[in-house]
Amino acid sequence: MIYFRSSRITIVLLVTLLGLFSCVNRRSSKTMNDAEILSFHQSLLTLDTHVDTPLRLKHSDIDLGQRHDPREIRSKLDFPRMDAGGLDAAFFAVWTAQGSRTEAGHAAVKQQAMEIIDQIEVSLAAYPQWSGLALRSGDASDFDQQGKHAIFLGMENGYPIGTDLTNIDLFYKRGIRYMTLCHTANNEICDSYTDTSEYDGLSPFGFQVVERMNQLGMIIDISHLSDAAVADVLAICKTPVIASHSCAKALCDHPRNISDTLLTKIAAQGGVVQMCLYGEYVKTPEPNLPRDSARAALEEKWGDPYKLSADKYLDYRIEEKAVNQLFPELLPTVADAVDHIDHMVKIMGIDHVGIGTDFDGGAALADCFDVSELPNITRELIHRGYSRTDIAKIWSGNLLRVFQKVEQFAHR
Repeated sequence: MIYFRSSRITIVLLVTLLGLFSCVNRRSSKTMNDAEILSFHQSLLTLDTHVDTPLRLKHSDIDLGQRHDPREIRSKLDFPRMDAGGLDAAFFAVWTAQGSRTEAGHAAVKQQAMEIIDQIEVSLAAYPQWSGLALRSGDASDFDQQGKHAIFLGMENGYPIGTDLTNIDLFYKRGIRYMTLCHTANNEICDSYTDTSEYDGLSPFGFQVVERMNQLGMIIDISHLSDAAVADVLAICKTPVIASHSCAKALCDHPRNISDTLLTKIAAQGGVVQMCLYGEYVKTPEPNLPRDSARAALEEKWGDPYKLSADKYLDYRIEEKAVNQLFPELLPTVADAVDHIDHMVKIMGIDHVGIGTDFDGGAALADCFDVSELPNITRELIHRGYSRTDIAKIWSGNLLRVFQKVEQFAHR
């Protein structure tokens, strides 16, 4: 299934594209010039499966209707920049840090997740002409036809579920359409990639969580899970799974990346891995001791910046900006990131690869620093000889196919 945008395209552009598409076959797209590449990118239905923009929304200086400078306030996404970068749809991550695994801890984080969803709804309601909360796979194209951006919700970390399966139903009703089962520490559902082997995979409760998600039509996201937990999910899941923001371990040996063995198993089950733009997952960083020391001192002084009060967060941001100016980050490039797409296509096939940037969660490339520069990814894919059909699959078709299969299983 191929998805191209059907709105915000002028008659002149349509004529240009018709002429362009007639001569662009599977491996002939490398001849496109920059203007044709940009027009082609804007014609695609594009979907990013993971942005941490809700982390920014709680601060008063972030307004989705205003264009922000990402080097001033670190915000990587707003509606003007989505327009500039041709990004039609995105999953906003409802992220919560892992905390106390007690009844009180679960109650508190559940409330926190609800408040994040409330904030997203308020932010979207301020610009009904520009966006809307999307709930089903077809909303991506439907919203695009209305000239709007489709904003889906994903929960990053199953911690707010606690030990109560009915919470999955509750969050589904609030709009959550995928759930990353854990984050950087174990929870009641499964083992994380960076924690101990508490369950050697899924917990007994975790098996029930996977089953209930299948029944509801909620996509299962295996980014952040231990290899054993991923294997358990694949063994019992009745629908294809996704990795909403992960790269290939064969190219960058980071614990968050996925081995060729698991890539193969995910593809065999029909799933999709969404290539991520987080620098440390794309390419092993070169030594940068001055910056590393300055960042470590900043972290020691302030701790988790997202737990600071508004006033203290502003003070932290001033110091962080100064550190970044004195010691610029050595970022990988779009070419480095597309190497991961090449590798995953080789291992999994073209039908099992997508894009989940992790913008606003730390992701940035030297030549794709925010959503306004996303056409550079399409440009690199074209230069490497990917056909327009394949590029459409990577930008949304593969993910939406999985989304539809998950919906169909729930409504069978």
